Amino acid sequence: MDNIRRILEYIGENPNREGLVETPKRILKSYDRLFGGYKQKPEDLLKTFEEGACSEMVVLKDIQFYSTCEHHMLPFFGVAHVAYIPNGKVVGISKLARLVDMYARRMQIQERIGTQVVDTIMSLLDAKGAACIIQAQHFCMTARGVENQTAKMVTSALRGAFLENATTRMEFMQMIRG
Repeated sequence: MDNIRRILEYIGENPNREGLVETPKRILKSYDRLFGGYKQKPEDLLKTFEEGACSEMVVLKDIQFYSTCEHHMLPFFGVAHVAYIPNGKVVGISKLARLVDMYARRMQIQERIGTQVVDTIMSLLDAKGAACIIQAQHFCMTARGVENQTAKMVTSALRGAFLENATTRMEFMQMIRG
């Protein structure tokens, strides 16, 4: 808590001011949630099922997420679209959203979130392919630096059939657009 008090002093505030006395405790409590992804493991999130497994594409789109830029410690937020092609086992669909959330709730760069999501799906589900497209706004661009309010960063991470087969990739892109 002393470090947070020092930050308040550094920016020119008085940490003993009535409105700031409890701020260090509040910040630590919020960090527990904002960075809670460090306390989770993907293998604990992704319970798999063989019954009902299909061999067609599974897509969960418009997964809202919030993260913190590791370069500036400022928030970035947006949506992720995740897909995989099962290979004999599937996961509950909410688990894909939880997987995105787990990786997002760490100090991050957007590109790494997508890579971590698809690599986890490929390894833990032994999927035939996995894809993650992320669109996000970054406060390091909107509140400082270039101060561009409308720019969104779009990244993709593709593995297996999504990387190797243009038709599969196009089907995924059509599904997330429509």
